[in-house]
Amino acid sequence: MTNPDAELIPSQEEVRANVNDLILSAIRTTLETVMQQAVTLMVGASPHERTDLRQDVRNGSYSRSLMTTAGPIELDVPRARSRGGAARNVVGRYKRRLPELDDAITEAYVGGISTRKMAGVAEALLGEGVSKSAVSRVTARLEEKVDALRRAPIAEPITYLYLDATFLDARWARRVENVSALVAYGVGTDGKRRLLAVTIGVAESEDSWTDLLQQLIDRGLAGVRLVISDGHAGIKVAIRRLLPEVPHQRCTVHIVRNVTAKTPQRLRSRVAREVVGVLHAPSLADAKKRKADFDRGLGAQVPEAKECLDAVFEAATRYFSFPKEHWRRIRSTNGLERLHGEVKRRINSVGAFPDRASALRLITAVALQVTSIWSDRRYLDFSQHSEQPADNAT
Repeated sequence: MTNPDAELIPSQEEVRANVNDLILSAIRTTLETVMQQAVTLMVGASPHERTDLRQDVRNGSYSRSLMTTAGPIELDVPRARSRGGAARNVVGRYKRRLPELDDAITEAYVGGISTRKMAGVAEALLGEGVSKSAVSRVTARLEEKVDALRRAPIAEPITYLYLDATFLDARWARRVENVSALVAYGVGTDGKRRLLAVTIGVAESEDSWTDLLQQLIDRGLAGVRLVISDGHAGIKVAIRRLLPEVPHQRCTVHIVRNVTAKTPQRLRSRVAREVVGVLHAPSLADAKKRKADFDRGLGAQVPEAKECLDAVFEAATRYFSFPKEHWRRIRSTNGLERLHGEVKRRINSVGAFPDRASALRLITAVALQVTSIWSDRRYLDFSQHSEQPADNAT
């Protein structure tokens, strides 16, 4: 059977473009920060600093195009008023060492932007004696994205809220532990998706999901009419506690996996096809009829799988109460699964992160990069529907 969500899976070209854009962003951020440090050395003072050692004043910046190994970037080149003009020497040194510096910047970025690694990049650009404060500013600028996402108010109502987690290794209390990255995004009444939160939890637990939802509520989350997630017990408890009036749609993709896992290998393809047919039926009445047929037929041969489907059927079919045009996109967390795939591709070369902060920094940067196109695309059409969900259950 054709997977109805297959067309949502990004192509290799899209994946490659997303990762390439992230590398370009890291190169641009590093070069601009190092150029700011170069101008500070020319001027003899930091911006707005009052000191007798000042030799010049800053004089704005100009835009310059630069070709890197990953593609073209636009740089803001800072200038001093008289001594030495602009920080052109930084770009010149970069161009003479272009391939190895791009590799160093990318390696440092993927590895968590440690001071040691970024110091090597900065020293290659500026020469010996680069201050720790200059390296710290590189890290700080990249961390601004994490703080901005964490603090951004949620001003518009969020109709559909998606929650999911992925797992990675990070050093914690001197040992490498498997920790969870919790991700939330929503679809507003304008039909566009928004990345709402990325957090690192000790584990995917009730406490970690409760903390994430409370953060969203404190930032203004309102108007939620459906939460879409897998069946993790911690998510279910957190939703009941903080969003008690909101129905919870279980991801149908996860359900198919759970049901087939309780099936002999030789029957898994048949069971998967029939369960997909049940959960993706044209209407709730049709879904109930198909489930009854499954129970009497193939389901009778695999009672454990049948019991699994029985237990989740109601939670898996709540999407039928919403506009039919939305069904395909609100019955699973496929959007987050693809985002997790991008994160996994990006961190494969890292192994274990040096700490949870570096893991959060990278995952947030990847998530923001992958989701940056969301503001330009309407994911769902609300124009033909009132704010109340339509009744398409029969």
